Amino acid sequence: MTDAYIGLGANLGDRAAHLAEALRLLGQTPGLTVTRTSLVYETEPVGGVPQDDYLNQVVALTTTLPPLALLNRLHAIEAALHRQRIVRWGPRTVDLDLLLYGDTHLETPTLTVPHPELANRRFVLVPLLEVASPALAPQVQQWLATTPDTHWLRPYTPAKDETHG
Repeated sequence: MTDAYIGLGANLGDRAAHLAEALRLLGQTPGLTVTRTSLVYETEPVGGVPQDDYLNQVVALTTTLPPLALLNRLHAIEAALHRQRIVRWGPRTVDLDLLLYGDTHLETPTLTVPHPELANRRFVLVPLLEVASPALAPQVQQWLATTPDTHWLRPYTPAKDETHG
């Protein structure tokens, strides 16, 4: 079993429902067990494309899937939730990023691990710190202390109309 960390994000439609469904589908994946989930954060978009705010969270998991098979599963979940790749860093129903995969360092045309933007994204680092293993936490704290990212984020509290009740 390998420890891995997945970043989840959504800013189209029912953002919270998209994250919940992605988490449910991750949990149904053979060879994968979600072990910890961070709080959900509302975050300012990065990348310069005008768009609505995101909801983001990070999950820790253990898996027997190799990195590319895990990436393929993440892409299948995105497709099931109608993710469209139209504009780089643009709006999306859901985004699932493989952030870390054990101690693996990998660079292929389709996957780079650790995620190349990991240390530049507060919206990933803050929730990652919540679920990081004791061995990983000092590195995440260092990235967080030195990240150039100044975008805001705050714990997400659903508005009354988003709670379906």
